[in-house]
Amino acid sequence: MNTTAVERKTISLKRYGIDSKGIHYQLIPSELQSLTLKRGEGTVTDNGVLAIQTGRFTGRAPKDRYIVIDDHTRDNTDWGRVNIPFDGKRFDGLYERVAGHLSSRAVFVRDAYACSDRDHRLKIRVVNETPWANLFVHNMFLRPKKKDLKDFQEDWLILNAPGFNALPEWDGTSRSNFSIINFTRRIILIGGTGYTGEIKKGVFSVLNYLMPTEKNVLPMHCSANQGTNGDIAIFFGLSGTGKTTLSTDGKRTLIGG
Repeated sequence: MNTTAVERKTISLKRYGIDSKGIHYQLIPSELQSLTLKRGEGTVTDNGVLAIQTGRFTGRAPKDRYIVIDDHTRDNTDWGRVNIPFDGKRFDGLYERVAGHLSSRAVFVRDAYACSDRDHRLKIRVVNETPWANLFVHNMFLRPKKKDLKDFQEDWLILNAPGFNALPEWDGTSRSNFSIINFTRRIILIGGTGYTGEIKKGVFSVLNYLMPTEKNVLPMHCSANQGTNGDIAIFFGLSGTGKTTLSTDGKRTLIGG
């Protein structure tokens, strides 16, 4: 999809407290790959694939995922080791420091959709510190058409700053890395980790909360295929366990992966 005219438009992030002098909006994959290589943040493998070393974290850090306690979540969340509570004022302070960090460097911004069903679709704006993380967002989420990008207004904002490390004694986190969801401000704040799966899982967590509580819909972490008679098979499992691989069948139609 060629969206060059929109990709070159100038946008401001000042309403988020980010005053970056270098804002790259909706760049195409070849540009993001070129910038990644130019910045020395990745390499191209023998078969032409862009490879990234994400640093200390090569997977998620679920013990460092937090949810802000607010009027939305206070009585609707099973608090504990999975859903770790976080103070709203601490979030506001940490947000300001992350915004300041992003203001001091070039950032990569992408507007996208989560959910193909228009009744449940979320508009998301992601601000990335690195071009390769922005490329991940391009590949992970649904891409708006040019006309939809013109007046795009996000439902959720994601700030992704792998180069920012929290100070646990000051910020209230357990370690220097964090992923925090704020349902009042509709913000996902990620820092201290280069693993891009935190972006995907953050959006999944938001959907897994909003869809049952606001839409009366039960989300499922699964893949699915459909037979010629309309019968549907659903494959459940943790991330990376082969759900999509198992549901890919030459005699059946893949309807969800």
